[in-house]
Amino acid sequence: MRVVIAGAGSVGRSIARELLAHDHEVTLIDRQPSAMRVAQVAEADWLLADACELPTLREVRADECDVMVAATGDDKANLVVSLLAKTEFGVPRTVARVNNPKNEWMFDDAWGVDVAVSTPRIMTAMVEEAVAVGDLVRIFTFHQSKADILELTLPEGSPLAGVRVGQVEWPADTVLACIVRDARPLAPSPDDTLEGRDELLFVTGHEADEQALERLLTRGPASS
Repeated sequence: MRVVIAGAGSVGRSIARELLAHDHEVTLIDRQPSAMRVAQVAEADWLLADACELPTLREVRADECDVMVAATGDDKANLVVSLLAKTEFGVPRTVARVNNPKNEWMFDDAWGVDVAVSTPRIMTAMVEEAVAVGDLVRIFTFHQSKADILELTLPEGSPLAGVRVGQVEWPADTVLACIVRDARPLAPSPDDTLEGRDELLFVTGHEADEQALERLLTRGPASS
């Protein structure tokens, strides 16, 4: 896979190292000479230029890349890079970093963004997940499909503790995707039994009733 990353700061370099470790081809672009820390990611191709300009994207052959990652510290630049990559070069997949959560609403397909990654929002979700038992936490939203990944740690006293997965009638547009128990991820089957302190990961559609899901997990079915 060929990936172009706009923004060679700590975030961009970290992404590049991970991709290179998985044998992908990576090009890093940054307009700041101070960001040209080539020795830190020596296996990548580097370009000192403004990724918001068409000649720069032509130089890195954006039309031949599989993914464009807009990872600068400037939300405006990330939107421009994504839009140019999608509309001018037909890049199949664009991933954009959201620095200010207030700008998150703009990072959608109208600006050519396939996947928006809001670091502050993810960190907030991780903090909530670390301290909350019995509270439903949104971990991630897929901007293209509007599906969500939700997490809840099942309370010890939940009526669902001891119940088999196949006996639970989940709300519409809700799928139990994973059970994490004792730091081990389990693919849930109908015969698996839920236990208190299980970390449950759900994938939900954009019309799913999150409040109904949280009530079910903490209070049990409405009829009980």
